Amino acid sequence: MGAGREVAISLDGVRDKNIMQLKKLNIALFPVRYNKKYYTDALNSGEFTKLAYYSDICVGSIACRKEKKEGGADCVYIMTLGVLAPYRGLGIGTKLLKHVLDLCTKENIGEIFLHVQTNNEDAIKFYKNFGFEITDTIQNYYTNITPPDCYVVTKFFTQTKK
Repeated sequence: MGAGREVAISLDGVRDKNIMQLKKLNIALFPVRYNKKYYTDALNSGEFTKLAYYSDICVGSIACRKEKKEGGADCVYIMTLGVLAPYRGLGIGTKLLKHVLDLCTKENIGEIFLHVQTNNEDAIKFYKNFGFEITDTIQNYYTNITPPDCYVVTKFFTQTKK
C-alpha cells in the first residue's frame, strides 16, 4: 500500500445473496466442513454474523448464534471467526470481534464463548487479548482433525440491571 493510503475495512451482513461468500471462506479457512444448520443459524443471527471486506474483497467473517443457558440467560456462541492468511494482522479479525462484543454489551448478554483447537496458539492468544479465558477442555471434540481436543474459551460481561 502507498504511504498514508487508508484502506477501508467494511462489514456486511450475511444474506441469501452472499451466503456463498461465507461458504467459500469457511472452506479456505477451516479444517471442518459445516452443515446446513450452521448456515441456517448464520442467516438467522442478524447482526451477529458479518462478512469483512478489505478494499471490496471478502477476506473474513464471524458467525455467531445466540443461545439460552441453563436458567434462561442469553449467551452468544462464536461458531467461526476467520480471516484469510494474507490479510491477517490488518485489524480485520479485531474489527469483526469488536463488532460482536459491542452487540453483546448493548444487548446485555452475560457471556460469549467458542471452541478452539488446543494447538491453535494464535487464536488462543488473540482471544485472550480481548479478555477471554480458557474455561474448559473437551477431549475428542473434533473428528478427523488432530489434535481432536478443544478448549472452551469464554468472556464474561458485567451485566447491567434492567
